[in-house]
Amino acid sequence: MANSEVPSAHTWKRSVTPTSTGAQQSVKRARLDEPEVPIVSDAQAGPSSVWNADNDDVPMNDARTGQSPKKARPKKFKRPPPPEPGSSEDVILHDVMSLLGAEQVASAMKNKSDYTSPLEKGQEIELVVSELSSNGESLSLLPSSPTPWVVLVPFALPGETIRARVYANARFHSLADLVSVVTPNQALRDMGRVKCRYFGACAGCQYQMLSYDTQLELKRKVVEKAYNHFSGLPAHLLPSILPTIPSPKTYGYRTKITPHFDIAPNSRGRRRGKDAKDDHKDVTAAKPFDLTIGFGEKGRRRVIDIEECVIATPVLNKALTPAREMVQRNINTYKRGATLLLRDSLKRPDSSPANASTSTGPVDLALEQITNPPASSSTETRSNELSEPVVVPSATMPLPGEEGEHICITDHKATVRESVGDTIFEFPAGSFFQNNNSVLPSLVDYVRNAIFASTSSEAEAVRPTHLVDTYCGSGLFAISLAPAFIHVAGVEISADSIASARQNARLNNLPPASSLSSSSINKSIVFTAGKSESIFATVSHFPPTHTVVIIDPPRKGCDKPFLQQLVTFRPAKLVYVSCNVHTQARDVGDLLRMMEQAGKDDAGVRRQTYVIESLRGLDLFPQTSHVESVAVLCLRDVEG
Repeated sequence: MANSEVPSAHTWKRSVTPTSTGAQQSVKRARLDEPEVPIVSDAQAGPSSVWNADNDDVPMNDARTGQSPKKARPKKFKRPPPPEPGSSEDVILHDVMSLLGAEQVASAMKNKSDYTSPLEKGQEIELVVSELSSNGESLSLLPSSPTPWVVLVPFALPGETIRARVYANARFHSLADLVSVVTPNQALRDMGRVKCRYFGACAGCQYQMLSYDTQLELKRKVVEKAYNHFSGLPAHLLPSILPTIPSPKTYGYRTKITPHFDIAPNSRGRRRGKDAKDDHKDVTAAKPFDLTIGFGEKGRRRVIDIEECVIATPVLNKALTPAREMVQRNINTYKRGATLLLRDSLKRPDSSPANASTSTGPVDLALEQITNPPASSSTETRSNELSEPVVVPSATMPLPGEEGEHICITDHKATVRESVGDTIFEFPAGSFFQNNNSVLPSLVDYVRNAIFASTSSEAEAVRPTHLVDTYCGSGLFAISLAPAFIHVAGVEISADSIASARQNARLNNLPPASSLSSSSINKSIVFTAGKSESIFATVSHFPPTHTVVIIDPPRKGCDKPFLQQLVTFRPAKLVYVSCNVHTQARDVGDLLRMMEQAGKDDAGVRRQTYVIESLRGLDLFPQTSHVESVAVLCLRDVEG
């Protein structure tokens, strides 16, 4: 029988006792019992989404004159600009408007009531959850509201009756904290599944109380909604969304974590002996400051203290304790908050204690100076190092079922080594590489099979011989798939990533064309740094009918010049891998419309279009709402 115990209002104000230091610290949920002005998360904040009309801090009289101040004129409300397409705000807004319905949305916009919240900050309400957003929050229609309105609440599930407290208002919706679950969804919620003591406070995970099969189905629906909301394509052009590819590991999979910490506000500017003229001031009388080292709190721009991340690999959790202790010892050397980097790596043949946390020697933990710790957990630039080394015991370990010892890399400039199947990759620790190594072989295999799969309509199609890996990074797809092609080209804007890709080609015995023997099949793999607007200039000699293009862009997706090059080049097949399915859906829709327009503009030219063969999610981050997505498109002639 499922364990459906649900935290009460008191339980959601989580109090955590650290095990490594023995000193009691609390994960404070100030919003549940303090009348402070709340701060919303980056995904929910900003001028384009959140609007608070409260202005209750006007003084009753002027302290200098004793006279009542002049009555302030009410400020005219200025509508915020729309959110960036495909951003978290934009996704939430589409989910909210979809739940309200087109008629209600149109009526509210006509009456200019889309920002007129019927709820006040701090107001506590009871709701019945309607559904989950694509970002993992629950969506509830506000009952008996004069304005069509939705309330977003984290950690609640469809069908549940909950109590929530509002902390901000936005367009068509309010943001609220979960106070308690009055009636849980017994079929979905099982708190016995939760493995993290910080769940419900930390912003990292949303789905630990759900079965893994339920998580995979939710992510399939996210892909489906993304194409319905963002592609602009008619339903008959969209295939059924395939089941989400699961991750072999659902905990202990994350190979990179970036804990943050901040310092006491009164300490800023007086570190490292600077501002000596203020040294005589009694700083001990200042308000006590609890040093917290961890991750962002859900719905707040502040850090909660975290000693263990259950979705991180074991070697990273072993290294986290001494890393925290090092920060605590050296906190007075920092002028502002910083971010640590801990990255799982296979031990390289030339590894030394200088760049790895091992039991054989010390390590300098590289820290990044930041001004808003929770705002970003993936900053890549190293800007400072503590001078005191840290000895990290037992940070090197063999993991069951995996070859080689794993170490924790803490220097942004040090080299990380990973294996994907039989392929080896090395790259700087501060650069991008997928953070769940366990699922990468499944991703590569799926892309390979999608490229070479044949259907009845492709019976006479020519087998692809050329591969273009755009946004190639350190060469994951180009190198992994190179044995299946004659000629491979990787293109990337970052020169450093291209250098890593070339080195990885050598590591995997894939020499460039210039070193190949003329007596063998003239295979080649080349990597070139180039901008997206001229990315196909380097492969203009590739035959389009024999060429596959892989697209793996950053979250913002592709720009129009890149898509226009695809329309001009017209490779036989496209495989679009994305960490943001919403911008992927937008780009795929734009590409199909551009192909249609090109057919109208080019009289006498054979009309062609891309057909979406398959759409599928990949679970790169179990226990979270994030889903990677893969779209496979094939070039077809247009009949008639």
